[in-house]
Amino acid sequence: MLKDKYSILFEPVKIGPVTARNRFYQVPHCTGMGHVRPQAEAAMRAIKAEGGWAVVSNQETEIHPSSDMSPYAESRLWDARDIPALRLMTNAIHAKGSLAAIELAHNGNHATNLYTRAPSLAPSDIAADYIAPKQARAMDKADIREFRCWHRMAARRAREAGFDIVYVYAGHHMSLPHHFLLPSTNDRMDEYGGSLENRVRLTRELIEETKEEVGDTCAVAFRFAVDEMAGADGMQAAEEGRAVVELLADLPDLWDVNVSDWSNDSATTRFQPEDGYQTPYIEFVKQVTKKPVVAVGRLTSPDMMLSMVKRGIVDFIGAARPSIADPFLPQKIQEGRIDEIRECIGCNICVASDNLSVPIRCTQNPTMGEEWRRGWHPEKIEPKGRQEDALIIGAGPAGLECAMQLAKRGYNVTLAEAGKAPGGRVLSEAGLYGLRAWKRVADHRVYDLQQRANARMFMQSGLDAEAVIELNIPNVFVATGARWRRDGVGRSSRQPIDIDKDMQVLTPDDILAGIVPATGPVLIYDDDQIYLGGVLAEHLNELGHDVILATPASVVSPWTEHTLEQSRIQKSLINRGVLLKTSQKLTGANKAGGVLSCVFTEQEQTLNCGAVVLVTERIRQTALYDDLKARNDAGKINLTTLKLIGDAATPGLIADAVFNGHMAARHFEKDPMIADQEFFRREMVELPAEDMAGMNPKTA
Repeated sequence: MLKDKYSILFEPVKIGPVTARNRFYQVPHCTGMGHVRPQAEAAMRAIKAEGGWAVVSNQETEIHPSSDMSPYAESRLWDARDIPALRLMTNAIHAKGSLAAIELAHNGNHATNLYTRAPSLAPSDIAADYIAPKQARAMDKADIREFRCWHRMAARRAREAGFDIVYVYAGHHMSLPHHFLLPSTNDRMDEYGGSLENRVRLTRELIEETKEEVGDTCAVAFRFAVDEMAGADGMQAAEEGRAVVELLADLPDLWDVNVSDWSNDSATTRFQPEDGYQTPYIEFVKQVTKKPVVAVGRLTSPDMMLSMVKRGIVDFIGAARPSIADPFLPQKIQEGRIDEIRECIGCNICVASDNLSVPIRCTQNPTMGEEWRRGWHPEKIEPKGRQEDALIIGAGPAGLECAMQLAKRGYNVTLAEAGKAPGGRVLSEAGLYGLRAWKRVADHRVYDLQQRANARMFMQSGLDAEAVIELNIPNVFVATGARWRRDGVGRSSRQPIDIDKDMQVLTPDDILAGIVPATGPVLIYDDDQIYLGGVLAEHLNELGHDVILATPASVVSPWTEHTLEQSRIQKSLINRGVLLKTSQKLTGANKAGGVLSCVFTEQEQTLNCGAVVLVTERIRQTALYDDLKARNDAGKINLTTLKLIGDAATPGLIADAVFNGHMAARHFEKDPMIADQEFFRREMVELPAEDMAGMNPKTA
């Protein structure tokens, strides 16, 4: 049987004094919940355990106020008062049969201590990692002794909180042990600096002391970035990275190995398209240590997982993003349901959530981060109510998700799409250079619908109001999407841009439809400033066009700072020879070319071009909905449900459209008051009664 093929992935593996029930290991990853939303954190991690991840880790956990990551909502273990919140998580994970791991962290100069106002600490005097008006000071011997004590006490508290695995963390350029290891951040001349043996000293002490503290009740893991992916300018796996592993080979109970910094470890498919891309950097580790090894690399293929274990590269299949996209990935492999896996598309919307200090979300998995707040489960949904049939108009990301979930609930679903194939903007954008993996969003949902007898899909079936009425389906969900504006109205200009009729004006929709720009340079005007302008510039350059990218922003695609891509995008465009014009508004276009105006000085320049591509705002396509609503309101038709969803309701990311379609399916036939409460369930700070006594009732 298919599931027997992967039986090796479900063998138990011993990690020091504890044993994992299989080889699936959710490595530490941030969630935007942490100490601020501990109940949400616990519920999300519990779902991973339920889905078959034998080890479920939390995220970097601050061990002291001098490692304050505010405003980012990481975990905290400053003192014993943090234990109950973390015990919520360990209890929830243990209840599902998995081991709980904690990543102890002191972030050194990566922590600016904006809340605590404590001094930032580092091996050497150095600027703060984030742009902030302060520097970290070099730690003296007393500081190092104190730090070791803080780490030891945090390990003790981690054991008391119920964790089975305690991490020493040296990775991502985000932790003091890593900063001590790297010559670029450690210029000390004492026993903690200089030679590699000296730079490793602190890490060795932390591992030894953590093992002493937790005794034989917990395993001690070491998370280490073996390569900075900076060539000769940084630590390399083939040289000092390997040497570190050799020096500490069998000291930790488990090696969790990856690359740094975070933008490399969590690279998007746009720049690292292959799953398992970290393997060449970490495959040496098991040759050096007898202890089990876990590694990552956006692993989504069960065959690749099997190969990595059989070839002796890893003992555990590590995952952060794939476990977010599908918390039940292990269970689906074990049960032979490979085709049902929601594969990670490597878009880093999950990463963006943490960078924005909001609860985690995912393009593929709209329930991620909503397990506690809304009670959503990625594999379970309540059965249908009294209604029987539903019509979804538009097979883009919102329409597909809504149709799939309604069909799962048991409704008879009819999905009508005007285009030749399902997918909508997902299908179109997946055709752009670097975004091929995004097609997985449509593929997963189309496959699911094809397996269901109660779901029918009709392509090339554009519907008007009369056609909808003729179908006589009382519950209608309209997912007709949005179109890009052709007049230039956007963030920087609320009036149409003056463009001569002789200039070819295109929108992203035109490029996605295969329309070819005119001869001559193509001027892309990106006033959207999210990701698409930069993608189109790469795409058209790859097709052989000379490209100019102009934007009012100071860098290209500024929003992609949140997805860890911005510097890669700008570097790629520069290397391709794309002419970048930042801090420039497009004010017009004529026979001579596009007219740009500096956002600071208003100084104008004209750039020769043959076509202008306007990436500004989108217009919601609501004509069908408006027609149906007017007739329904007037009593001319009798629709029980008429709901606008996806980009037609609110243009946003693909993740937003999927979420909106999912919510529409969940809320169908639900009492509106009950559904509305989901938006307002919050984790609140509970004040003692005596603190409330003196409050003014009008302001309480």
